[in-house]
Amino acid sequence: MPDKKQDLIEQQLQDLNNDGVDHRGFLKNMKHSIKIAQSQPISSILWMAICAATLSLNAAAQAAAWLMPSHDEQHSALSAVQSQPLDAIHWHVPVDLHPPKKEILIHYGSPLVTAANTVIVPVKTGSNSFRVEAHSGATGDLLWMQDTGWQAPQATFVPGLGPSLANNSLFVPDVAGGVLVRSTPDQAMGTVTRLYFYGANNFQKNPSVYSQNVQINTPLSIDVNGNIYFGFLVLGPTPINLQSGLARIAPDGTGTWVSAAAASGDPQITQVAISCAPALSPDGSLLYVAMDNASLVANGSVGYLLALNSTTLALVNRVLLTDPSSGLDAFLYDGTSATPAVGSDGDVYFGVLENPLPNHNNRGWLLHFSSDLSQAKIPGSFGWDDTPSIVPASLVPSYTGKSSYLLMTKYNNYAGIGTGDGKNRIAILDPNATENDPIIPSVLVMNEVITILGPTPDKKSGIPGAVKEWCINTAAVDPFTKSILANSEDGKLYRWNLTSNKLAQKIRLTTGISEAYTPTAIGSDGSVYAINHAILDAVGTTAPNHASQP
Repeated sequence: MPDKKQDLIEQQLQDLNNDGVDHRGFLKNMKHSIKIAQSQPISSILWMAICAATLSLNAAAQAAAWLMPSHDEQHSALSAVQSQPLDAIHWHVPVDLHPPKKEILIHYGSPLVTAANTVIVPVKTGSNSFRVEAHSGATGDLLWMQDTGWQAPQATFVPGLGPSLANNSLFVPDVAGGVLVRSTPDQAMGTVTRLYFYGANNFQKNPSVYSQNVQINTPLSIDVNGNIYFGFLVLGPTPINLQSGLARIAPDGTGTWVSAAAASGDPQITQVAISCAPALSPDGSLLYVAMDNASLVANGSVGYLLALNSTTLALVNRVLLTDPSSGLDAFLYDGTSATPAVGSDGDVYFGVLENPLPNHNNRGWLLHFSSDLSQAKIPGSFGWDDTPSIVPASLVPSYTGKSSYLLMTKYNNYAGIGTGDGKNRIAILDPNATENDPIIPSVLVMNEVITILGPTPDKKSGIPGAVKEWCINTAAVDPFTKSILANSEDGKLYRWNLTSNKLAQKIRLTTGISEAYTPTAIGSDGSVYAINHAILDAVGTTAPNHASQP
């Protein structure tokens, strides 16, 4: 019996090594501890060691995956895998079967990647219909596809379908405010079930009523325990008097919800902000989400950022979102895809539009708060349609400040809007140091650590020195190569090297088009995923695929 147990251990360790996720010697150390345990008379010690190894495998595998938009429930966009060089397009698939022929005002959903390198692609199939496709990350071969009844809520820019991965399942927004659950996403066959935050029995009694009147309006966020969070709209009466708000579904399928008015403590507040995926504090106890009054004012909605108890959805604190220059209510525009991002210290960041427009050249502001939202901190000088990426300070060798992490944001300065000169940049900002705002110098904003100008002239703007916009709403961070992966409206994907502050690599995806901002992601084999002109491209080395993990 001991020999069989040891054979099992050796096989599990070999399986772990085959997954390529042990580059810190964990398995070697665990194997040593298992062998010590085996020599002891208490068999439970051996079993506990096996369980510990298995749990660590799961944790390592999850770290390699790109589980949800912006990677994780803090929306850090920080990869656990080294990206491949931008040498070639390995494969590509459409994310819209009928894309507009000119400007594209559609936010396509972020690709997701499992630890086993299956790529989940949200696809727009019609004017307001969607499905998810699963492709082999290595070859692009289609593994399976699944329609969803979800429809995008009405908005100036069409919102994207926002699924998430957890516990060897894919969770997808569905019709009637439901969540479609597809098991074993790495396999060609899997079971499909559905969850309803207001109860499956209620749905089954009146399926047509709920299908017509309840609609998910944000991507799904899932915490480390498997709890699902999302915003929803109620478009008409329901038998149980649902009101637009925020939902939570526990791992056992139990659903709870709170109306936007009740959650915010303000009867004027009517919904979770369109496309605002909830974010969680590092310890998972607090849930952050923006809620607004659904465009009751010109140019956009106004509202709050909320901190809620992630278990009960009870309000912990709220902060009115205001313009740091004018002091007026900031705008929450339904065309944005901005979501809260949470730093490792618990600070919370959220992008808004300025008020009045275009007082800040339509750049908006990146608002910054303490973890409990009790303290407004230094804002960033750009917030429009942007979720900042978390950049460990060690990735920027030239940085000499005291912050443990920095922020990567879009930093466009739109040609012909206000004083905009068209010198569009991306930036690394210090959230704890200040400088005078480049547009409104009387406002102190986050200090620019490094920035880089877009490389392609924008001759159509008619403004000397203007360049094409950076077309990014959440940019993947590669800590291994100390780089950022970002799209441009010139149709190219770039690697921004943070050591040299140069665009070290580029690859042409298309000829370029004006479109709503798009995300980048890094797969479990290091492939880089980028969307341009309604096409998802898998980019990497011309050599055989490889990946490196911490």
